[in-house]
Amino acid sequence: MMQTTGQTKTKPPVVEPPPEFRAGKIMSMDSPQLVEILKDPTSTEFQRAKACQRLAVVGNKDAVPALAAMLGDPKLAHYARFGLAPIPDPAAGDALRAAAGKLKGSLLVGVINTIGRRRDVKAVPMLTRMLNGTDIELARAAAASLGQISGPSATKALRDALVRTKGAVRTAAAEAGLVSAEGLMAQGDRKGALALYDVLSRPDMPKPVRLAAMHSTIEAETSLRRPRPTVK
Repeated sequence: MMQTTGQTKTKPPVVEPPPEFRAGKIMSMDSPQLVEILKDPTSTEFQRAKACQRLAVVGNKDAVPALAAMLGDPKLAHYARFGLAPIPDPAAGDALRAAAGKLKGSLLVGVINTIGRRRDVKAVPMLTRMLNGTDIELARAAAASLGQISGPSATKALRDALVRTKGAVRTAAAEAGLVSAEGLMAQGDRKGALALYDVLSRPDMPKPVRLAAMHSTIEAETSLRRPRPTVK
């Protein structure tokens, strides 16, 4: 038989993080309190980041200026975009488009990505200019965002880009076209979606895009939910 020593093991003490790294209180705040954290110059990066995360849930129009002010911060811009993206008020879209006219590099690409997530139709002219510009990274980001936005104007920009662009940008436009076609179908524009799939199925398209477009066309044409002619 095993003998016990009579000694009991003690659990190590629970080490609490310092107050500036405790997120629980911040994650229960309302929008005005969170905005105060963003405005307070003594707030830590951790506190501001958590405030942005919480604003993605409870943020409103009043939170937009404080979040927009962080879009140029290399350390916190990601969190600011995360907070802005779900805010339904048009002010959030206005702020992102305004920032796109001022930022460069990865910060600008991040804003463009967020604009796409918001499906901001007002951004289509700006994204179209970027798609047809000389910055390849920015053009690819613009193409992806146009695909997410979908709709007639975004789709036209992508179709035009398939004629004007080449290389990596044209591939990005083709891939975005698949996303745009899915969006058209979801919006009830079956005719527009099939027309776009037809373009993307052409022999000069990148093979993965071409095959995906052909598959989507077959799926749409054989779906039980497809429109059927009325029998007279």
